[in-house]
Amino acid sequence: MARSLCPGAWLRKPYYLQARFSYVRMKYLFFSWLVVFVGSWIIYVQYSTYTELCRGKDCKKIICDKYKTGVIDGPACNSLCVTETLYFGKCLSTKPNNQIYLGIWDNLPGVVKCQMEQALHLDFGTELEPRKEIVLFDKPTRGTTVQKFKEMVYSLFKAKLGDQGNLSELVNLILTVADGDKDGQVSLGEAKSAWALLQLNEFLLMVILQDKEHTPKLMGFCGDLYVMESVEYTSLYGISLPWVIELFIPSGFRRSMDQLFTPSWPRKAKIAIGLLEFVEDVFHGPYGNFLMCDTSAKNLGYNDKYDLKMVDMRKIVPETNLKELIKDRHCESDLDCVYGTDCRTSCDQSTMKCTSEVIQPNLAKACQLLKDYLLRGAPSEIREELEKQLYSCIALKVTANQMEMEHSLILNNLKTLLWKKISYTNDS
Repeated sequence: MARSLCPGAWLRKPYYLQARFSYVRMKYLFFSWLVVFVGSWIIYVQYSTYTELCRGKDCKKIICDKYKTGVIDGPACNSLCVTETLYFGKCLSTKPNNQIYLGIWDNLPGVVKCQMEQALHLDFGTELEPRKEIVLFDKPTRGTTVQKFKEMVYSLFKAKLGDQGNLSELVNLILTVADGDKDGQVSLGEAKSAWALLQLNEFLLMVILQDKEHTPKLMGFCGDLYVMESVEYTSLYGISLPWVIELFIPSGFRRSMDQLFTPSWPRKAKIAIGLLEFVEDVFHGPYGNFLMCDTSAKNLGYNDKYDLKMVDMRKIVPETNLKELIKDRHCESDLDCVYGTDCRTSCDQSTMKCTSEVIQPNLAKACQLLKDYLLRGAPSEIREELEKQLYSCIALKVTANQMEMEHSLILNNLKTLLWKKISYTNDS
């Protein structure tokens, strides 16, 4: 009876199922192609980024061409260009002009750093290390005596570090480092390599602080390529994610997630003490004051004993050098008077020029970084005192009266508080 009333119903149902099946299939094909498209785009971007950022072959070719023609020399040259026992591993570069690789040198792990295109002028969007490709390794010239080279280095240090009374000692130290084959003489090739490297703040700081615990050791160099000690853990936080995932993680959630992937609190305290000791090393050290202009977690690491090691010191600059460069910079507001992320001065509205005094000392920047790092999981019996000292530290200003005395007092109080808590643990 029902069939006679609706004779086409049994025909419409298969048609409906067929249409629905076609719709599902089209939907499936659409999403499949979307996934393929997005995946291909990600692979393309990743490959393009890698080929732009990671130019180790180009770097090696430039260095080895200069070495084989006798322009440059250094302890790493033969291993890099002849025996090939120094080779590049994983690429860590974040900028095309600063090549960074994990490397192996005679079965010893290290970090290889090499400079590529150079900035043609000084501004605060680039490095404080201008060098042009067309004049690379042009100094010293043939015929330059050792005494003349020493005078060149002395003048460079005076411009970078100010008129320090012991610069002659630093010049002699540089000549010792430049003598890569340890034959008691500095060849022209070694001098050219040393001169190129001395334009780089990180290399200069490694030489100045070569006996300090928290500075990575210099393993060797060739031209402006240098190899430094590798660090097992290359960030204060124990997690790194692919850049594609990083794009979709809110910064607040990322900070919270970072805090979950950290060592135990006593080990964090030991790492923090290391950072405070490094701040002491660069604060009015033997050759003047250096300013930490990027105190982010990615520039700090630690070894398997939880001793702090600096990973990237390129944005630690001589105070005298920064003051000379920033004092005549035109500005509209204080935002125009920043180098790196953390070295800030103020804008003088009467002259529309940046002032030369950096507002926040190194210790205050370090405490700002350590605040969340140390307070999370801190023992209840010291948490209140620790928080109080950290906030007093963050409030430090360079312009404050008796700043140096306050700086030393706060730094020593923090170290003492942390050491007392961990001195009887296995992590000390």
